[in-house]
Amino acid sequence: MAAKSKIKKHSRIRLITQACFAALSNGYIKGFANGQIFEGSSKFICVPGMNCYSCPGALGACPIGSLQATLNAREYKISMYVVGLLVIFGTLLGRFVCGFLCPFGLIQDLLFKIPFVKKIRRLPGEKGLRWLRFLFLGVFVILLPMFVIDITGLGEPWFCKWICPVGTLEGGIPLVLLNSAMRGAAGFIFRWKLAILLVTILSSIIIYRPFCRYICPLGAIYGIFNKISFYRFKIDSEKCTKCGACQKICKLNIPVFENPNSMDCIRCGDCRAGCPHGAIGL
Repeated sequence: MAAKSKIKKHSRIRLITQACFAALSNGYIKGFANGQIFEGSSKFICVPGMNCYSCPGALGACPIGSLQATLNAREYKISMYVVGLLVIFGTLLGRFVCGFLCPFGLIQDLLFKIPFVKKIRRLPGEKGLRWLRFLFLGVFVILLPMFVIDITGLGEPWFCKWICPVGTLEGGIPLVLLNSAMRGAAGFIFRWKLAILLVTILSSIIIYRPFCRYICPLGAIYGIFNKISFYRFKIDSEKCTKCGACQKICKLNIPVFENPNSMDCIRCGDCRAGCPHGAIGL
């Protein structure tokens, strides 16, 4: 009972943190009123998590969108500013960003709270599926924008344009609803992205964070830093009995006692709060 109480308290703190950061990232209330994108100076600053640049309330830029915006230029330049920020966020926090500071992570967490007949803990071929996010990162975020170009020598932001459900939910839908010009321009791509968003929403009710698990290229980048970031977990071998309680608590089914800094770990901290022996520390 004490462990459950501790986990509930921890979950409330995390939820409040997520909500506050989502509100801070999308604090341009006027944008939601008039259907216009904020264009102030803060828009040049990348926020840590997935938060669409085109969201009417967004005060900053998405790092994945910003990275593609430089990669699809004809000069094949890589913005060291964007890469540098990703390295800084990754080195300091790792996937703590995913667990506490990502607005779309919050949306998935809330969707998973919706009751369903049977929640799916893991899909068949789970280990292989979790490598898909690196495929999306390599192919749709980096290679296609760089090398598939039009007659002007420019590429497309392939991931943002064809896949990302974050942009559809935070940017596409609000702009189409609030802006008549955007509503008239909506076509096949918008319908295609709506279908992807619908699948993401429905699967998020049944599976914990499917976008984070299998698709998110930003999570793939931060996951690489998990083992070396300043914010990482440590197992006290004298306290740990390898009882497996941490894995049962973990919604991503990670054997934390064996691999406390897995690339899949979003640093939600449930395992630390629920460990009956207090064996997981920082």
